[in-house]
Amino acid sequence: MDSDSISLLPPGEKAIHIPSKEEEDPSNSTTALLSFNTDSSSSEPSKGTTQIILFISLILTTCVALSAAGAFAFLFFSSASSSPSNSPSFDPSTSQSSYEVARPLKTLKRPVVLLISSDGFRFGYQFKTDTPNIDRLIGNGTEAERGLIPVFPTLTFPNHYSIVTGLYPAYHGIINNYFLDPGTGDFFTMRSHEPKWWLGEPLWETVTNHGFKAATYFWPGSEVIKGSWNCPANFCMRYDDSVPFEDRVDTVLSYFDLPSDEIPVFMTLYFEDPDHQGHKVGPDDPEITEAIARIDKMIGRLIDGLEKRGVFEDVNIIMLGDHGMVGTCDKKLIFLDDLAPWIEIPKEWVQSYSPLLAIRPPYGKSPKDVVTKMNEGLQSGKVVNGNRLKVYLKEDLPSRLHYSDSDRIPPVIGLIEEGFKVEQRKTKSQECGGAHGYDNAIFSMRTIFVAHGPQFSRGRKVPSFENVQIYNVVTKILNIQGAPNNGTASFPESVLLPRH
Repeated sequence: MDSDSISLLPPGEKAIHIPSKEEEDPSNSTTALLSFNTDSSSSEPSKGTTQIILFISLILTTCVALSAAGAFAFLFFSSASSSPSNSPSFDPSTSQSSYEVARPLKTLKRPVVLLISSDGFRFGYQFKTDTPNIDRLIGNGTEAERGLIPVFPTLTFPNHYSIVTGLYPAYHGIINNYFLDPGTGDFFTMRSHEPKWWLGEPLWETVTNHGFKAATYFWPGSEVIKGSWNCPANFCMRYDDSVPFEDRVDTVLSYFDLPSDEIPVFMTLYFEDPDHQGHKVGPDDPEITEAIARIDKMIGRLIDGLEKRGVFEDVNIIMLGDHGMVGTCDKKLIFLDDLAPWIEIPKEWVQSYSPLLAIRPPYGKSPKDVVTKMNEGLQSGKVVNGNRLKVYLKEDLPSRLHYSDSDRIPPVIGLIEEGFKVEQRKTKSQECGGAHGYDNAIFSMRTIFVAHGPQFSRGRKVPSFENVQIYNVVTKILNIQGAPNNGTASFPESVLLPRH
């Protein structure tokens, strides 16, 4: 296991490797450019003269080289001082610890993290319309320059729970928005709040374990009473999508009106937009632009309220999404019934169709045979769009997906190409809209990460990273010990400012 990784809660899982720069080998051998005969027994005058001439030439050459180097250094550093953006120390993608540290709190007594989710906020949406308030957070904070990478499957419940536990779905148990527990036969839905489904330790539980207060204004899993978290009244809102966004913001702001010792140190705030519109019209419709403008307006309302209370610069705001969005249309369909010449896939076997195909064959039916026959048909050229779907035994999925180590995950998983859908049979419906859930390596599945506050550098860009790293970032800000997770213990150092 990587020495800078937190060990995982479930046994047998390997630590996630975060690529780091390899140290270059400084031991480069050198050879002499000139050699001198130092044999004092030589009596040939011409040879001694030659040595003297060579020695003087070497001294002159060295002087010229040093002068040239000095002139070059002067020009280089003069240019750097007049153009800070050309200096390596101003490279926003590098660590800024050499000249910037976390800013001291002015009003609050201890660090506070406000975690905001804008569901389905695909990376790039922020460029669709004017977003002055989000832009303000970006300009004065830290941004994942090419977006935040969701976990697979890129669905709402698996990703929201990965964000707050630091675990991949196979380890926190929420492997889909809907799924069957093969051991009990129970069915999970997005209204299932029994603790048995929700594994791992979410941030609100971690915070209360350390004697601090947490507040959740909607978040998948937050209504589950588990461990030290009892979903306290007035600090744990039961999900209701009819609650106006303004009310949600105002409630969060009201927490900052409490006495200092009673202000929750960790808060969540959730908006359904723009996911709601994205499913209906796809990612490129004017409705998406309107939804983004609305979210930006809510961020402005939040900033104004924090500023009026004198705490805006003290609060660590992390704004992100759970996944992206891609357009879909019925001409991009794959029908399972078309595989009948090779194998029949009854609908009773299928636990989810799109964008994640999940099949649990009945007892006595070999999953390996199912995979072999399905792929034979899909690759035959005789199934419409068959080449857009590849079926795997779950243990043969690419390891980067981390989607095998759970009995809840069906044994047969199909990966569908971007924008395509799987259905059981042909219908006459002609729908176009949007979807997510695809391979998290697909760029359209990326979302945003923007962080603003005393522990984040101003105007900094960082490389993309997976959302399982967020958990350790939050616990680092709050200076508390987190639970075992799939994140890397050293990762927060790459996005947070060092403390004094």
